[in-house]
Amino acid sequence: MLVVVLTLLAALSNASSSVLQRRAAAEEPEGGAGLRQAARWLGRVLLRPPWVAGAGLLALSTVLQAAALGRGSLALVQPLMAAELLFTLVVGSVVFHRRPDPGIWLAFAALAVGLSLFLISAAPTVGRSTASAGLWTVAAGVVLGAVAVLVVTARAVRGAPRAALLGLASAVCFALTAALLKEVTGRFSDGLGALLASWPPYATVAAGAVAFLLLQSAFRAGTLAASQPALTLGDALASVVLGWALFGEQITLGVRVVPAVAGVVLMGVGAAGLARAPLVSGSWDTTARRPGTDSVRPVP
Repeated sequence: MLVVVLTLLAALSNASSSVLQRRAAAEEPEGGAGLRQAARWLGRVLLRPPWVAGAGLLALSTVLQAAALGRGSLALVQPLMAAELLFTLVVGSVVFHRRPDPGIWLAFAALAVGLSLFLISAAPTVGRSTASAGLWTVAAGVVLGAVAVLVVTARAVRGAPRAALLGLASAVCFALTAALLKEVTGRFSDGLGALLASWPPYATVAAGAVAFLLLQSAFRAGTLAASQPALTLGDALASVVLGWALFGEQITLGVRVVPAVAGVVLMGVGAAGLARAPLVSGSWDTTARRPGTDSVRPVP
């Protein structure tokens, strides 16, 4: 029960972080295209109180999830973290003073239940605590290539598609960061000196920084209804793949292939529902400026 409570609190904290950081992004005008303008925009966003609060909640979420994983299995924690999708809608409705339409709720529920079914059915076995340098080279090349393709593709589109693509790119980077963190913890037995002299701690920081920047870009590009499903699903599924490729975590479905397939179908239904939902490209989680002032208010 403690593991369940810790995981749900982590999911709630993570969802609240996304909502608050999206609010900060929506309150700040874009200020034009280009790397310099984007850097200036990010600098202004980082000073906004909602963003700072969101950063604190993100740190809290990391602590809570680590505590849950320390007491329970990945097969239990990861499916429960899918509740983040539904918490995003609940917290977003409070922060932006506007309820998503029923189609959004149904789509997010289908995605959350589908992801949970898939992860429970395909829960990987415990593998190695570290991976070889050769495996890391291949995995890093594939991940960075995939992220580059997603970012380049995102630059060619606008609105919800861009937010979804950048959210997915961020998710892949977060999955890589988690895999690198697992490598770091697996090397604790070598001693602190040996750990600090190796590459994994610094690669973890670098991957986390890239994931962070991509996440802020996703918040800037479009609504949470577009970016959050790609972020949550992409992180979970990419983590399963990296666990198999790097640490030998085997997936043995057997008779459990039926709920796994059902989970994939539900995720497809949820994704299709989101694609047709007007609020994905609408103004559920955007803000408008009051005429003649610099203050902002949620769009009614």
